[in-house]
Amino acid sequence: MNHPLRGATAVVGIGQTPMYKRGTSPDPEMKLCLRAIAEACADAGLSTADIDGFVSYGADKNDPPKLAPALGVRELRFSALNWTHGGGIPGALGLAAAAIVTGQAEVVVVYRAIAESAGQRLRVAVAQDDTAAQYLVNGIDGPAQICAMRAQRLIEAGGVPRETLRAMALASYFHAQRNPHAVAFDKPLDVATYEASRWISEPFHLFDCSRESDAAVAVVLVSAERARDLAQPPAYLLSAPTGATAGGAGLEESHTPYGSANFAGVARRLWAESGYRPEDVDVVQVYENMTGMGVAALIDHGFCTPETAGEVLTFDNLIAPGGGLPVNTSGGNLAEGFIHGMSLVTEAVRQIRGTSCNQVPGAGLSLMTGGPGDPLVSSALFATEDRR
Repeated sequence: MNHPLRGATAVVGIGQTPMYKRGTSPDPEMKLCLRAIAEACADAGLSTADIDGFVSYGADKNDPPKLAPALGVRELRFSALNWTHGGGIPGALGLAAAAIVTGQAEVVVVYRAIAESAGQRLRVAVAQDDTAAQYLVNGIDGPAQICAMRAQRLIEAGGVPRETLRAMALASYFHAQRNPHAVAFDKPLDVATYEASRWISEPFHLFDCSRESDAAVAVVLVSAERARDLAQPPAYLLSAPTGATAGGAGLEESHTPYGSANFAGVARRLWAESGYRPEDVDVVQVYENMTGMGVAALIDHGFCTPETAGEVLTFDNLIAPGGGLPVNTSGGNLAEGFIHGMSLVTEAVRQIRGTSCNQVPGAGLSLMTGGPGDPLVSSALFATEDRR
C-alpha cells in the first residue's frame, strides 16, 4: 500500500536570488526572501496572491504574517516552521505536502533567507544557540570543529578513506565550473590546490568547508492534480521523512554511532515510503556543511558502506554526466553557495526537469538530503511523472 503522501504533491516553481558573499547583499533579508518567492511563483505560472501557505526551517526570521501582505496574499491558511538547522529542509517540504493533502492549503511556498549584513555570522548562530555552554567551555565555537570531530571518528574508527572527502570537494567544484551562478564559477579546484590549502579543523582543509552566503531560495508546492496544468514539468515529492533515532536527537556529542550523520531512521523510512532503493536513484544533492558529514550521509542512506566508501566515493563516480553517483551538480554548499542548504532543493528539481547545468541523462529520481548530524534530520526524494 502506497504512503498517502507518495506522489500526491509536486514542486512546480523555483526561485533563487544571486549568492552574495556573506554580509554583502545589496538587499535586506526580507527583500531577498520576497524576491525568491516572487520568482518561484512566476516560474510556476502562478500569482503571489495564490499562495495560502508558508513553511520554513532553522528559525527563519521572515515570518508569514509579514510576508503575506507584502506578496498580496488573499488569505493565509497555513504556516509552519520545521525545527533545527539545515537538517529540517526536506522535512519542511513534507510539512507543505501534508498541508496540501489534508486540505489546509493549496499553494504552499517553502523558503529560506539569510543576510548576514543584518545579523550575526551564521556559524555563530549554529554553534552557540542551544548548546553553547557544552561547546564553548571546550574551545569549540564553530560548526567546522563540531563536524571535524565526527569526521575524524568516521576516518579513524570507521575506516573511511580521507580521500573520499577530497573527492566530494573536487566534484562540487567541477560542477560549479558549468554553473555561472555559482560563487566558485571560473575557480577550478585540483588535487594539488586542495592539499595545499590551509587546515580549518583537521581533517578539513579550506575546500572541505561550505561557504556562508547572503541569499534566498524558495519553491512552490501544489497538489499533483493541479501541477499538471502549470507552466513547468512537476517534480513529484515521493517521500520527505524527518526525525531522529534514539541514539541521536538532542544527545549531540553523545549520539550513537558518533561518526554517523544521524540519518539511519529517516533513510529507512524514505526507502519504505517511496518504494525505491539507493541503487534506483539517478542523482543526489547531499548537504555538505563539511565534506565529512556529506560522506557520512551517503553512507547512512545506503549508497555505500564504510568498507566500500573508498571504491564508490571517487571523483570520477561523483561527477555528471558519466558518474554512477553524481552529487551536488550545481556545486552544492561548497561551491555554489550556502543558504542553509536550500539551493540543493532547487537543483534536485532542475534535475527532474532536465534543466540542470550538469544534467544527468534521463534522471527520473533525484534525492536531496538535509543537514547531516543535526539533532533532527530529513531527506526528500523527487520523481518525474513516469517514476511517480
